[in-house]
Amino acid sequence: MALRRTVKADPNMSMSSMTDIVFLLLIFFLVTSTLINPNALKLLLPKSTGQVSAKATVSVSIKDCGSEVYTYHINGDHQAIPFDKVEDMLIEKLSSEQEPTFAIYADQEVPIKEVVAVMNIAKRNHYKVILATSPE
Repeated sequence: MALRRTVKADPNMSMSSMTDIVFLLLIFFLVTSTLINPNALKLLLPKSTGQVSAKATVSVSIKDCGSEVYTYHINGDHQAIPFDKVEDMLIEKLSSEQEPTFAIYADQEVPIKEVVAVMNIAKRNHYKVILATSPE
């Protein structure tokens, strides 16, 4: 006895649900990528037109707390460290790098002598340093 199907299976597949998922993933990744901020401290950086193509793996932020008190933060950490421990932390973080480079994020109210003190750490240890600015 031969049984025959009266309804044949449709081999076509609707791609509309797949495109919806792709667009939702695209929107999700766009939104989450804008939330990632390498410098979590709110600093008013000086303005500049020059841009550097080098990538720094470590950042040192210098924040003005008023009355000539300045705090130092490594990689945007909210926990401030004293200046005498900045060099040790940089050596620890940059020891495995081929070309050790770090960026200085200094508030525009920070005097240049504080920035130069951090730059001297880079010179002593043969590190490359980038001074971060905001575009004009």
